[in-house]
Amino acid sequence: MLESLFKLSANRTTVRQEVVAGITTFLTMAYIIFVNPAMLADAGMDHGAVFVATCVAAAVGCLVMGLLANYPIALAPGMGLNAFFTYTVVLEMGHSWETALGAVFLSGMLFLLLSVLKVREWIVNAIPMSLRLGIAAGIGLFLALIGLKNAGIVVSNPATIVGLGDVTSFPVVMAALGFALIIALVHFGLKAAVMISILVITALGLMFGDVQYHGLVSMPPSVAPTLAALDIAGALEVGMLSVVFAFLFVDLFDTSGTLVAVAQRGGMLDDKGRLPRANRAMMADSSATIAGAFLGTSTTTSYIESTAGVSAGGRTGLTAVVVGLLFLGCLFISPLAGMVPAYATTGALVYVAILMMSGLVHLEWDDLTEAAPVVVTAIMMPLTFSIAHGIAIGFITYAVIKLLSRRFQDVSPAVGILAVLFILKFMYL
Repeated sequence: MLESLFKLSANRTTVRQEVVAGITTFLTMAYIIFVNPAMLADAGMDHGAVFVATCVAAAVGCLVMGLLANYPIALAPGMGLNAFFTYTVVLEMGHSWETALGAVFLSGMLFLLLSVLKVREWIVNAIPMSLRLGIAAGIGLFLALIGLKNAGIVVSNPATIVGLGDVTSFPVVMAALGFALIIALVHFGLKAAVMISILVITALGLMFGDVQYHGLVSMPPSVAPTLAALDIAGALEVGMLSVVFAFLFVDLFDTSGTLVAVAQRGGMLDDKGRLPRANRAMMADSSATIAGAFLGTSTTTSYIESTAGVSAGGRTGLTAVVVGLLFLGCLFISPLAGMVPAYATTGALVYVAILMMSGLVHLEWDDLTEAAPVVVTAIMMPLTFSIAHGIAIGFITYAVIKLLSRRFQDVSPAVGILAVLFILKFMYL
């Protein structure tokens, strides 16, 4: 049956190899079951319900990717988009988390429509690579700022806007230790570095009496507080259009970049450098986002950590199916997830920020008309505390600089139209 479903022989792999690859991928990304519920709980959502939604949405995404597209690519609620959901859409803009879930649902439906109509590639190619690099780097900086803020390393200061917190406090020391531990473990090639760090820091919190013990395993909590709670009508209001666009835009480029990176690592591209069954993979990603919004979590997307499983020999969708089943198994460790303090996840957020900023090495720094908009995009996300504002200002900056530099050919119709729309948004909305 497995041979028929996943064509193991044709892909030069075995069941054992795929299972090992699935376990490897899972260990590199399992930190999301601790980070995502804690982050969305800040938006007022029920921690236990979000924990279940995170595990189930990840499982649905992985199973659909494995069975429909037959790729060893795992999915889970995305880092960066969960931060945007909580700290920008809900806490800064003042929308309810139900409305934010509605925006996630709509972005997933639009993503699915783009995949079915096969216009995704045209959109991706119309946006300059430099802007894509800037968006990824900006999201990384945004995540780092949130992690540092949650641990008390960066605090508000009336005189200077931000300042350094008490570096001798227990949360700050633990956060710094957790980050250092991740980097050391990654250096030595440990795939589960992030998850190990979170568990070690949580254990230290227990030892020093800063964390209360609630047990390790139990039956899964109820998902009822968030199930089908999304407010689609609220997400259709004019003021939410930029939010829906931001969710769609980031997921679109996240997924495209991840698919290509994983396929290149596994030698899955065809002789023209294209990914076979790309539309199926995109449909799997968008379907997972829709399901996740219905369950009660932010955008579900493909994970670059899937490259770890591919490096371990994963070549088919069986790898993704194994990851999905492991996420379902995690439903029974909700007490452990509930004990993880905010400072235990700071290291993970800063580490992910490093990975997301590493793409800037590919930027043409000698061409200031390319570099300047990227830097503006990247720094405006954390400084405005909004991914949407960073994207908008980045597009406007890119178009204006290119036009003033008489580099008209660099401004695609899509970039020009979006820049104008963003200007109108700032003027009238």
